[in-house]
This record gives sequence, C-alpha cells and structure tokens, in this order.
Amino acid sequence: MFTAPSPSTHDAFSHIYRDHHGWLLNWLWRKLGCRSGAADLAQDTFTRVLTADAAGGLREPRAYLSRVANNLLVNHWRHLGLEREYLAALASQPELLAPSPEEQAMMMETLYRIDAMLQRLSDKARQVFLMAQLEGLPYADIGSRLSISERMVKKYMAQAMFECALALPADAA
Repeated sequence: MFTAPSPSTHDAFSHIYRDHHGWLLNWLWRKLGCRSGAADLAQDTFTRVLTADAAGGLREPRAYLSRVANNLLVNHWRHLGLEREYLAALASQPELLAPSPEEQAMMMETLYRIDAMLQRLSDKARQVFLMAQLEGLPYADIGSRLSISERMVKKYMAQAMFECALALPADAA
C-alpha cells in the first residue's frame, strides 16, 4: 500500500524532480535511443525514488538517479532479450501449434516472473536450482560439481523454492 509522503519529503522530491528530470531523460534517451522509452524509464525511476522515500537524504541525486535508472534499464534489456528468444522459439513452431496472443502474453509474464525470481537468488542458489530443474541432477551430484555439501544443496534449493512460491501469482496460491 502506498502512503503519501510527508511535506518535507514531498518538497525534497519536487526539488530533485524539477532539477534533474531533464538530465535523467536525456541520459536515458542516449542509452536507449528512444524518447518514449526514456520517458517511461525516467517516470519509473522517480516513482521508485518516491516510494523508497529516498529523496530527503540524497547528497548526490544524479548518482542515485542514474543507479536506479540503470537497474531499470538492465531489467528492460533483459525483458527485451527474453521476448526475442521467446518469439524466435515461437517462430520455429508449426503454425498449428502457435499459441494465441493471450497465451503468448501469459507465457511472457511467466518468463518475466521466472527471470525476476532467478535474479533474486545468489549465484550458488541459482546454479543449484538450474542444475536440479534443467539437468535433473541429484543433490549429491550437484554438490560434487559445485564443491559444496549435500546439506548446502538442500539449503540452496529451499531458498529457490521459497522464491518460486513468492513469484506465483496471487490467484495461483
């Protein structure tokens, strides 16, 4: 739930927005090469700053804004890559097997959720999860490959399964 910022936070945010929005928009435009995409990401950046209630204590607003915007940009590019790979896989299927536009949208949303879940995992937990799920390796083999105990494999799998549960849509739980 979103709560309204305090008056001092609102003033600090307004000041940062007014002083740095144009700069951020141009910075994103140079990175993306697309004015409308840059505008969307700039808006998302300032929304994150506002909801994080971070505007009041910023000494280096441009550094903070560029970090938040860069993280959003990386996610944007990752989503584009997922879409390209999905569309390429879809194009290789016979037309009769092609999913409807609604099914395609649902699959893309699922891919985004899986990608976000994998990004929240540590490198080891991600490796363990992928080895177990994609390669079907037993925990002992995963432990041997990664030079970790079977107990740690179980711990990493528990972390991954917890993230999977968090990634489920609310109506699926």
